[in-house]
Amino acid sequence: MKHILYFLQAAVRFFASLTVLGRIGFFVSLLWILVALFGSSIAPHAMTDMSASGNVFASGSLAYPLGTDFLGRDLLSRILYGARYSIGLALAATLIASVGGTLLALVSTVIGTWFDEIVCRIVDALLVTPSKILALLVIAIYGSDLRVLVLTAGVIYMPGAFRIARSQAVNLNAMEYVTVARLNGESTFHIACREILPNMIHPMMTDFGLRFVYNVLMLSGLSFLGLGVQPPYADWGSLVRENLSGLSMGAAAVIMPALAIASLTIGVNLLIDSLAMRGRLRTGR
Repeated sequence: MKHILYFLQAAVRFFASLTVLGRIGFFVSLLWILVALFGSSIAPHAMTDMSASGNVFASGSLAYPLGTDFLGRDLLSRILYGARYSIGLALAATLIASVGGTLLALVSTVIGTWFDEIVCRIVDALLVTPSKILALLVIAIYGSDLRVLVLTAGVIYMPGAFRIARSQAVNLNAMEYVTVARLNGESTFHIACREILPNMIHPMMTDFGLRFVYNVLMLSGLSFLGLGVQPPYADWGSLVRENLSGLSMGAAAVIMPALAIASLTIGVNLLIDSLAMRGRLRTGR
């Protein structure tokens, strides 16, 4: 019970520290996360239900609140199901990029010398490689499997996360308390995980949100090109692509998935900006 109360108090303090726009972004982001988790349970129809196939690009009704798509499937249900892929895949890729980049930056900073030099040169090579071209090349070779999409997006954005994390870790590594820990004979693992990592969590969480937005947009873009999530499954990008032919007849089938992408990215950006401002106020910058 104490742990629950402590968590609730921490959540209230966190929410109170956000700006008004940050709170709006928090609610929008939380809404889409809940949709990704429970959307399939509240969807009025199955994702591939074609019971209204004779009424394609229909306008909204009680049975189909947002209308139907190019095959007569319920658009609202498709969007609710698609949230699992648009948010889930982007979140998995962002975890790979941010966690992998942060851990690599910690190891590289603490070990230093030749290891740090080699890692930085490899990261520089990845940074100058156009991300979209690299993604298209990998998908052309290995196909549009969900695992390939996640790993590709994660590896593409890992160098950026590494650079941000390393800049933080290098500054912290030069601090006096780290030097004292090193002189006391503390292990490399202790210095990295107990002395440096806790003091760089806040900027890395902000960067995590930014990388999440990048991944949502890139994966949606790949799906729009027909290289992302493949039928019968669909994310929001593929919903826009497959309904483009009916833009003049059923604009909602194109506009609503696009609005879902826009609202998610704007909401996360508002939350990120509020977190960044909160961090600057804490540090007095």
